[in-house]
Amino acid sequence: MIRHIPNMLTALNLFCGCSAIVAILAGESYWVPVLLCISVLADFMDGLAARLLNVSAEMGKELDSLADMVSFGVVPGTMFYVLLLDYFKTGEELFHFYALPAFLLTVFAGWRLALFNVDTRQTKDFIGLNTPTCTMFVLGSYMVFQTNFWGLQSYAGHPVFIGISILVLSWLMVADIRLFGNKVENFGWKGNEVRYIFFIAGVANLFLLGWLAFPVNVILYIILSLLNNASKKA
Repeated sequence: MIRHIPNMLTALNLFCGCSAIVAILAGESYWVPVLLCISVLADFMDGLAARLLNVSAEMGKELDSLADMVSFGVVPGTMFYVLLLDYFKTGEELFHFYALPAFLLTVFAGWRLALFNVDTRQTKDFIGLNTPTCTMFVLGSYMVFQTNFWGLQSYAGHPVFIGISILVLSWLMVADIRLFGNKVENFGWKGNEVRYIFFIAGVANLFLLGWLAFPVNVILYIILSLLNNASKKA
């Protein structure tokens, strides 16, 4: 039973991802961040549990990628799709050609996950933007629109903003850019400076910026990663 715990956590990730899609299409937006947070936590815990229990298996890795494809590939694409549907005022219809480009993000998420599975460099840090972080950017934009946070609804749901976000996020997911990961060898300051700075600033942003903190923190993460890369080269 114990050896199945990692796969059960991965299954929870997949279940919550599927549920989030239903919530988005049903207009139950308040459930989306709850379900995605569970997916992110389960995605983190399944790998940790596999290492602690020493039950890593090839099937678990494949199942993890499939679950991530749904939770962090289909879900963000669906969020942007629904925002575009709202802009083009399709009423009760759930299909519109102009909204379909939202799923380009899903395509690149699949590409990103495939690259991750075969790239042996990504043991501690990431090469390219990982799919959960990309999803957090989209979630923040989606919730800013749904709650009209700071009156930014018209901006968060505008096709220009969504189109630029899709292009930039898609490129970042497959770009050959090193971004710091969350795996640490110790909890000391030395060697983890960028992680502690990001954690402190990220938490502060959550209190100060609310839903807007999600896309802001993703941008901050990328900037800190680039600065960290530059400092190492120097």
